[in-house]
Amino acid sequence: MMDAVARPAESEPNLAAIAADAAGEHAVGRPTVYVYEAPVRICHWVNAFAIIVLMITGYLIGSPLPTVAGEASANFVMGYIRFAHFAAGQVLAVFFLARIFWAFVGNHHSRQIFYIPVHRKQFWKEVLHEIRWYAFLEREPKMYVGHNPLAQTAMFTGFTLFVTFMIVTGFALYSEGTGIDSWQHKLFGWVFSIWPNSQDVHTWHHLGMWALVTFVMVHVYAAIREDIMSRQSIISSMISGERQFRD
Repeated sequence: MMDAVARPAESEPNLAAIAADAAGEHAVGRPTVYVYEAPVRICHWVNAFAIIVLMITGYLIGSPLPTVAGEASANFVMGYIRFAHFAAGQVLAVFFLARIFWAFVGNHHSRQIFYIPVHRKQFWKEVLHEIRWYAFLEREPKMYVGHNPLAQTAMFTGFTLFVTFMIVTGFALYSEGTGIDSWQHKLFGWVFSIWPNSQDVHTWHHLGMWALVTFVMVHVYAAIREDIMSRQSIISSMISGERQFRD
């Protein structure tokens, strides 16, 4: 066995330099911008949790468990699954409305997911650049304080429109159980004038679930990818509210 070699004196760490750096004397300053206000971040994470619960329970409602152990009279598994689905749907509706409210009173970044500036040519040029960036055809990313143009387009179509559709069709289906005198039927019963067959509404609602599953996977991938490759904080921004530019 080779003997351990004593470390030369000159390789010893400079404790004074380390202590000074810990005190911030050699810290590297990075541009930081406060982007996402607390209500935006709270709504984001509550809605994310509600959507996950809705996707899991929605799948099980569409494809029920083949069997459960024990006597049927002693089990209420599907009942609990349906209750969790209904409860999560109502939580999503409340916080989605809160998110819409904050778009009116918050900063301009809080409004990005509710519109697309279709009239601006520069916006679409930047969308094309972002598509090329995500396709690894651009060498350098562009820096944006809020959502980049492609992310804004994706959030508007993949989140705002899809979630609105799921809330409307979900409450319409829920109104079948609460009756025609319920507020759910009064607000959302018009859905059945578009699809008189209830099964059609179920089918579209189920397809909407898979659209949201696809959106969530792409959204998570894009956030992690940008956090690494674009050299700007993405994931932590929705926790702290601050966007940091590392380069």
